[in-house]
Amino acid sequence: MSEGWRPPVTTPVRYDFDTVIDRRGTWCVQWDGVAERFGVDGLLPFTISDMDFETAPEVLAALRARLDHGVLGYTTWQQDDFRSAVAHWHATRYGTEIDTGRLVYGPSVLNQFSQLLQMWTAEGDGVVAHTPTYDGFRKAITGLGRELRGVPVGDVDALERELARADAKVLVLCSPHNPTGRVWTEAELREMTVLARRHGVAVVSDEIHADFVHEGHVHVPYSRVADDFAAESAGEGRWAVITSASKSFNFPALSGSYGLIGDPADRAEYLRRMETGEGLASPAVLALTAHIAAYRQGADWLDALRAYVADNLALVAERLNAAYPELAWEPPQAGYLAWVDLRPLGVDDDALQRVLIEREKVAIMPGAVYGAPGFLRLNVGCARSKVEAGVSALVRGIAAVR
Repeated sequence: MSEGWRPPVTTPVRYDFDTVIDRRGTWCVQWDGVAERFGVDGLLPFTISDMDFETAPEVLAALRARLDHGVLGYTTWQQDDFRSAVAHWHATRYGTEIDTGRLVYGPSVLNQFSQLLQMWTAEGDGVVAHTPTYDGFRKAITGLGRELRGVPVGDVDALERELARADAKVLVLCSPHNPTGRVWTEAELREMTVLARRHGVAVVSDEIHADFVHEGHVHVPYSRVADDFAAESAGEGRWAVITSASKSFNFPALSGSYGLIGDPADRAEYLRRMETGEGLASPAVLALTAHIAAYRQGADWLDALRAYVADNLALVAERLNAAYPELAWEPPQAGYLAWVDLRPLGVDDDALQRVLIEREKVAIMPGAVYGAPGFLRLNVGCARSKVEAGVSALVRGIAAVR
């Protein structure tokens, strides 16, 4: 690392995820914004995909030290402290060597996605995404006047049909997939790459949930797949990875993300757009600070958190399946979002939402938000006591409407 300011070295600590932290009155979207989405204030929320946990103490220590420095002037992300931290994380976490010359930066993953859509598509063009679809993708795609073309997760024939359409320009991957928690295998990613190259479609891989892959599953970075494919086919293809440490380390309010863009000309165009058209040449210094600390010092905290969340998901499975064996619900392969298929129970979605909101006083995201009626998305990135309250309310709510 360069001379000058750097994150402090912290001593090992025992991580506490059971203590409930009151987020009310902190301008929190999940807690303070619940009435905007559900029409009622004061509900216990299991909604937007951030967590109720403090970020890693190593990250907090680095942020405090940076603030103690006292000068918060214009900042550059194009420096070795940040680049090497990202490379270190990919090497140690995923066994993947990345070319840091391909790195780009942005205020958020969705902002990066929007920039890439504007670079690689025109109004009316098709953007292919797996269904159910993260609602942020849908809003970005349709908001820019592009057409969202949905294909069911795992349906390769439907995927090729959509990619083969003349106006299909981009395949967007959520890797791992949100909301289902599906972890794509290397073989699946290669197959999708073959189809995209065959039909001249660019690939954008959103890997913001990658750090939360659970035991028994392995995240394969798309950059590795793209590089392997390029070496075999002697062609780079058009692709980008967009991601951030903000999801896994729970600091989205700091506003920062980064990506990898394969083609040098595309990378230069992206940077030009960000620095001139968007006026974002200087990133938020605390976002850089948090990324560096997380990637250099946060691995132990993240491993402890993933284990805790896995137990939360196991609790949901135990309670749901005990009450309703026909669900046979299994925890997702990645993430802290329990994607629950209630269709075997024949439950009316609207009736269930009314009971959950009016009687049980909980807010749980309906599957219709992601284009999948009959499902629910329950956020368990929180203390176990809150998970217990949420799943108990859900069990009672289902019973009330069956």
